[in-house]
Parts: sequence; structure tokens; C-alpha cells
Amino acid sequence: MQQQPALLELPGGALGEYGRLRVLESRTCDPERLYERILSGRYGKPFIVEDGRTRRLYFSLRYVQSSMRIADPYALDFAYTRKMMAFLLFVPEPEHVVMVGLGGGSMPKFCHRHLPHTRLTVVEVNADVIALSAEFGVPEDERLVIVRADAADYLPADERDTDVLLLDGFDADGISPAFLSRDFYAAARCRLRPGGLLVANFCGSPDGWHAHFMLLDEVFEGRVHLGRVTHDDNYIAFAFADAEFPLDWASPGERAITLNHRFPLDFRFLVDRLRDGADLRRQLRRRPQSAFQHRERRRG
Repeated sequence: MQQQPALLELPGGALGEYGRLRVLESRTCDPERLYERILSGRYGKPFIVEDGRTRRLYFSLRYVQSSMRIADPYALDFAYTRKMMAFLLFVPEPEHVVMVGLGGGSMPKFCHRHLPHTRLTVVEVNADVIALSAEFGVPEDERLVIVRADAADYLPADERDTDVLLLDGFDADGISPAFLSRDFYAAARCRLRPGGLLVANFCGSPDGWHAHFMLLDEVFEGRVHLGRVTHDDNYIAFAFADAEFPLDWASPGERAITLNHRFPLDFRFLVDRLRDGADLRRQLRRRPQSAFQHRERRRG
């Protein structure tokens, strides 16, 4: 009988990493072959590396998918996750937040702790990512439910039940290819209640996600604001279901003062960085359309 995968712990030194490697594998697996597959990028499954200070989730050694400080497991270790939480400047009391992409559970944990009256739904397609969530201390109770599903199938199942929708769905090659369609972003908009907000994480060169931004901008009829994460390779898009646009920054600026007392985040800094993002949006709109977008427009 074939052994079922379990959490197997191995030294991380063979990967050039300090600390320990954790994988979902049977006890009879060949460690040398496992290391070779991870180093070559052919492993194809999520794994954890822990160095005593941080516990990190990888799909590939090319980049870290998620990071947790062991001494402060509820902190948002990555700057882009802190910027995604800027949704509170626009929707300060969400009743229901849907998150696409679990990763190491940084944002679900933060929201679960600091938004005690908010219902949280996390949509994750990868069963192994869900299986590793306990290693990152992700709670699962009546307020935080993890749903194993493809977001492209899950989002159209209901309408207007969500105040905030966070898109952070990545695989080993970048943004999930299932997102690259007008239907996907249209379904995402339909999930939002009046006054709702979609927040999307785009990572890497704009060449890799420009088509996503343009589809999002089209579906939300131009009500999309884009901000770059300082000293990082992430861009965060805020798409408004029905808010006035361009944004009046006076209200978020005033709200930041109140939020600074409620959450361990610098919302005044976030307001300043978001306000600086208006030029980014204009630059992206002036880029030539990709071949994919031309095909989509012809079909439409």
C-alpha cells in the first residue's frame, strides 16, 4: 500500500537555505531526488523553509510566496500585504471579506484577529497549500472558512454578498492564468455589494500583468486606482464597484488617523503612497494593447 503524504522535515542546507525544509511527502521518499527536483524547479508542490526567525512558503525557490515571523505570527511581514489592507480606508467595517489565494494565511490571520465582526472566506485551489495552513497558525472557525475551489468557478456562484474581495492568487509562474479573462473580472465585480471594493496584487514587471489591469479597468469602468509598493516589485490595484472617481483623498486621510489607533499599520503612510499612484494608472492606460486584448475585444 502506498503511504499517504505527511509533513516530512529535512535539513535545508542542501537547498542553500539555513534551517529546516518541510514537505508533504511519504516517509519513504528519496531526499536526494526531492532536493534535486526543488533546486531544478520541477517539484511542483508547495514547501516550507524555516530558519528560526521566519517560516516561509515557496512554490519555487525563485521567490517567497508567504512569510511569517515566528516571534510575531500575526504581523504582516510583506509590504504588499500591508498595502492591500489599505482597503480599510474605503471600507472600514466590512461584513464579509472574500480572499482568493491562501498562501501562508498572512491576511486571513490579520483580519481574523483585528476585524472581530467580519466574516472571512478564503478560496484556495491547491489542496497542499490548505494542508500546510496549520503550520502557519491559520484559524478555522465559524468566522474564517477555507473553501477548496478554483476562483474562476467559485466567484460566479453568487452575487452581491461581498464587501471586499482580495485577489492574491499565484502559482509557481505568477498570477493564475484562470484570472486572465473578462468573465473572471466581471464575476468578481458581481460579487461586490454596493460600495464594495476589489483589491488585486500584481507582481513583477508590468509586461506580465498589464493585460490583467486593462481587463480590470474595463470591467470596473475606469474606477481603478493603482499604487506601487515602496522598495518592492508589487503593484496593488483598488477597483471600486460604484464609488466616485477620481478619488477624493480628504476622507481617507481623515480616516487614517482613526485607523492608526485600531490597527498596527501606518495608514497615513498608506494614504500618501496611494495618492502618488495616479500617474501609474495613466501610464498603463497609454501602453499598447496586447494581442490577447485585441482578440477579446473582437470577440466582444
